[in-house]
Amino acid sequence: MQSVLDYPLVYTQHVAWGDMDAFGHVNNVMYYRYVESARLAYIEHTGILSADVLTVVASNQCKYLKPVFYPDQLKISARIEELRNSAFRMHYLLWSEQQQSFVAEAEAVIVCVDKTNMQKTLIPELVRQKLKEFELTVGHQI
Repeated sequence: MQSVLDYPLVYTQHVAWGDMDAFGHVNNVMYYRYVESARLAYIEHTGILSADVLTVVASNQCKYLKPVFYPDQLKISARIEELRNSAFRMHYLLWSEQQQSFVAEAEAVIVCVDKTNMQKTLIPELVRQKLKEFELTVGHQI
């Protein structure tokens, strides 16, 4: 597993009481919401939302390493692992402040879609450059 220092974005997520399920730990679906929040912070930072494309999740997965409990604060590290023609694959590490360890890791494939015709489209060159520049802030080349 990589270090959070290898990720250009670290998002802070507070665990809410309502995030827990009947078994007393954070429900598995909440991890996807947490990762979504980190992804949007990453996308906002790189300016993709102002481009003529939408970003759509094509697939995602999460590996749960340890249960998370209220109260806790998670640090979610996000980075791009692979840059494709029309999509990019993001990786996330979730760190528990309460447990002082990684509690999950996740991945998602994000596809760029044209805002007008809603069809898959190439990642605009300006967006591609911004993604590469953001990753380089931690020495990561994509």
